[in-house]
Amino acid sequence: MAELRERGELVFPADEVREPFLDVRDIADVTVTALTSGDRYVARTVTLSGPRLLTFGEAVAEIAQSTGRPLTYRAVSTHEYGEILLGFGIPPQEVTALTGIFDTLLDGRNAHVSDGVREVLGRAPRDFADFVREETAAGTWQT
Repeated sequence: MAELRERGELVFPADEVREPFLDVRDIADVTVTALTSGDRYVARTVTLSGPRLLTFGEAVAEIAQSTGRPLTYRAVSTHEYGEILLGFGIPPQEVTALTGIFDTLLDGRNAHVSDGVREVLGRAPRDFADFVREETAAGTWQT
């Protein structure tokens, strides 16, 4: 989100796709628990997600509200995003790989929430709003 911090605009090829924003600390906590729980999670798949679905625009709006800054989200096509990355000097093969990943992952396939965090940790996943409050207090989005 460096672009968001510096210019106040996040340019990304996610359109209005809803995503279950998942706090990386929840991923880490689930991983540690799974690795230290003996055989309980061997050969099992546990689906993790945040507690609610958000578009990238909604996520940026939450950050804007928390910080009091005029932040925006601008959806672009993956092709246009690739051109932007090339303009930043990202090698063409990396741009091709990234845009291919975004074309695949940002197609709505993740637009659902799960109980995996609660199943493993016995608590709800952290909400994006909590993350935003913590990072705002830490000064993450200050210029």
